[in-house]
Amino acid sequence: MPTAFDPLVDLDGLWNTQLAERFLPLPELPHAKYECVDGRLFVSPTESGTNSYGEHELSHLIRDTARAAGLFVYGSVNLKFNPDRWIQPDVTILHELPETDEEDIWIPARLCTMVVEFVSPRSQKQDRINKPEICARGGIPYFMRVEIVRRLRHAKIELSVLEHGQYELIAEAISGQMLNAREPFPMSFDPRQLLP
Repeated sequence: MPTAFDPLVDLDGLWNTQLAERFLPLPELPHAKYECVDGRLFVSPTESGTNSYGEHELSHLIRDTARAAGLFVYGSVNLKFNPDRWIQPDVTILHELPETDEEDIWIPARLCTMVVEFVSPRSQKQDRINKPEICARGGIPYFMRVEIVRRLRHAKIELSVLEHGQYELIAEAISGQMLNAREPFPMSFDPRQLLP
């Protein structure tokens, strides 16, 4: 007797944007984050409340200076590197707006200036290793990593620039220090401002 179709199992290794539009979100996981690397789908729960708060606060802190530099601050989007490779950054900075409805759903990586990832306890390897590597290979000029430890009221930010195919640290700060950066647009704030 045939078993019921399960897209997570039956499409493993075959995922692409076309299949994602047909089968995602899954009814049992409507609010999950869906990312894909070379046809392999990665599903993770939505961010913790603390990270969500920090994402919102960061967007507010950088919005005006990013806009003055001709950049656009987005939240989480489907950032597409090719049809079988996409991620959903926590905050996404674009230097060019999508031109079509298709690009608005699957934003081409070539439009992106900076990806911001808030490290989640459930996806540390993905946030610390896999995503920076994907973004570097995809030519994203800047990568920012934010780590918040709620119980310690601690926040850390690392800003890196793409140099010779790898990210090089250009600015960092922890709670109580100022993050000062000139690129990709002026930023100056204490990471503790991201804490609720």
